Amino acid sequence: MTDDHTYVQEFFTARAADWDSRFPEDGPAYRAAVAELGLGPGDRVLDAGCGTGRALSALRDAVGPRGAVLAADLTPAMLDAAVRAGRAAHGRLLLADVARLPLRTGSLDAVFAAGLIAHLPDPAVNLRELRRVVRTGGQLALFHPIGRAALAARQGRQITPDDLRAENNLRPLLSGSGWRLTSYVDEDARFLALAVRED
Repeated sequence: MTDDHTYVQEFFTARAADWDSRFPEDGPAYRAAVAELGLGPGDRVLDAGCGTGRALSALRDAVGPRGAVLAADLTPAMLDAAVRAGRAAHGRLLLADVARLPLRTGSLDAVFAAGLIAHLPDPAVNLRELRRVVRTGGQLALFHPIGRAALAARQGRQITPDDLRAENNLRPLLSGSGWRLTSYVDEDARFLALAVRED
């Protein structure tokens, strides 16, 4: 593990037990974001950096009983919280680094990633790994239940010009990683960037 991984694990381990209770109103935003991903029955989807698994119920509903829902996170305590919340019933939980996913190339239809991009140690490389596991034409959703300005205010900071989630930064980052940005929404109530895997 790198120092970046250690920091991320320590950060989320300390917050795992009460993570859901800190953000109890986020459920509808997760469900709406999953709906915009356009999954269908039988699809295969990964929740990358799944945390406590708040998207898993919506992802399972979208792909149905014939579909596959995988959920990967680097922090054991977050996966333990997902199990305690009963979310393992909706998908297969994997203790895995999104920089080196234990999945076959092109094996998924989509990746859902809530709050992930800010925690990636090497975003361009990590986004290429997410691209690797998705079929050509498959989708990526980068989501946060509140927008950039609201998140910055919650954290007591200002948005900076180098914010990866800013459209003018995110579009070329995705493009250089083999994704094409197709939709971008950044409003107080949510952040959602959708991209499609190019050939």
